[in-house]
Amino acid sequence: MRNMGLLNQVGGRRILVSFLLSSVMLMDAVSGIGVNWGTQATHPLPPSTVVRMLKDNGFDKVKLFDADSKILSALANSGIQVMVGIPNDMLASLANSVQVAENWVAKNVSSHVSSNGVDIRYVAVGNEPFLSTFNGTFLGTTLPALQNIQSALIKAGLSTKVKVTVPLNADVYQSASNLPSEGDFRTDIHDLMLQIVKFLSDNGGPFTVNIYPFISLYNDPNFPIDFAFFDNASSPINDNGRVYENVFDANYDTLVWALEKNGYGNLSIIVGEIGWPTDGDKNANIKSAQLFNQGFMTRVNAGKGTPMRAGPIDAYLFSLIDEDAKSIQPGNFERHWGLFYFDGQPKYQLNLNGRNGLVAAKDVRYLARKWCVMSPSASLDDPQVAPSVSYACQNADCTSLGYGTSCGNLDGRGNISYAFNSYYQINNQLNSACKFPNLSVITTTNPSAGDCQFRIMIKTDTTANAAGETRVVSQTIHLVGLGAFALMFLFTVL
Repeated sequence: MRNMGLLNQVGGRRILVSFLLSSVMLMDAVSGIGVNWGTQATHPLPPSTVVRMLKDNGFDKVKLFDADSKILSALANSGIQVMVGIPNDMLASLANSVQVAENWVAKNVSSHVSSNGVDIRYVAVGNEPFLSTFNGTFLGTTLPALQNIQSALIKAGLSTKVKVTVPLNADVYQSASNLPSEGDFRTDIHDLMLQIVKFLSDNGGPFTVNIYPFISLYNDPNFPIDFAFFDNASSPINDNGRVYENVFDANYDTLVWALEKNGYGNLSIIVGEIGWPTDGDKNANIKSAQLFNQGFMTRVNAGKGTPMRAGPIDAYLFSLIDEDAKSIQPGNFERHWGLFYFDGQPKYQLNLNGRNGLVAAKDVRYLARKWCVMSPSASLDDPQVAPSVSYACQNADCTSLGYGTSCGNLDGRGNISYAFNSYYQINNQLNSACKFPNLSVITTTNPSAGDCQFRIMIKTDTTANAAGETRVVSQTIHLVGLGAFALMFLFTVL
């Protein structure tokens, strides 16, 4: 029998943990596909540029992780339906005060709906708050916060248009036998889940769930890889005549059974997050991401459901753009979930809503064509190499280095150059950011090699003032200790 156990991980402001693959469907027919728009990037694209990307690529729904006023303003009159998010760190204050909830709704929902023409359809209260890794931190505040936000929406006259939901990880339900028909909510939160499900049902809110088959594969090298994708699996699951050839269907129907057993079989479901990363791990690559996302989109475009629920899938791909400032506690892949690179360039071709290919962001401005690399005269044996690389990686992004990654075939000098350049670019190509002691030099020759791209950072509204705001490496670096990542790749390639 296939392993369909719960697999956990934690990551940054958003915590991504997973059962197997994200599942969910909506009872009502919903056209199109949504996407998650995360903003944990050192150099984010302007909101207006991203909204244009959404429209150019046919996304008619977007899911946000907070309620940034600039982003919401950019979505005004765009025709794009919006799910705004409330971070977990706000749940306690919202749970303890109806007034706080009313103030939040007035500022982040009412004002944008009434005056800015933003089509807000959902408020996501928290994000995966019941992960076991949170040790119960949000068990007592999620439902009261949900209730108070609903009360605030009613008072604002918006409850018929804007629905509440709680994006949950698929670990809130499980199957002891690995058969979907044995699905039920997790024992330790069973009663709380039923209270939340009842509240959602009573108020017309959907059950929102995030599922990631990639993480199942990441955590279990014996997980059958063909079962993670949407091609026919070599050993399907037969659950009393219902045949499951991919983990999405099996996971989704485990949730359906959990709802049905507890009297809520008709509750609508949304796939809050579903996707595949392209870098940072041996299984995170462009080929696999394209295979997975296209397989999922083919199902969406065909309106195909699961053995337990027929009909179109309401889902939000994860995610739109790479985020180079996300926590990598779960793994280096966390910064590479985007369909697009940080600069809005598509990673691969994908058929969305019958459209052939992804459309790149327009009018993106880049910094000068120059890079910071290891000086040809510098020695790999220099004692400053390891602490310098450690410093660069701790303060920039080296997640494309390591075994099985896009830059995994670089030699020692290449690894060092990549680390230096990442730091240099994130610090807006300041000269002082390429002054690693007797080790670095600025070049106008592109050091990229094959799939390994030494990227140039984009200009942002704050780039011009960055000189006075950016943390840069000093002429004489004094570092204590080595980062684990620097150790990982330096001493395996030198």
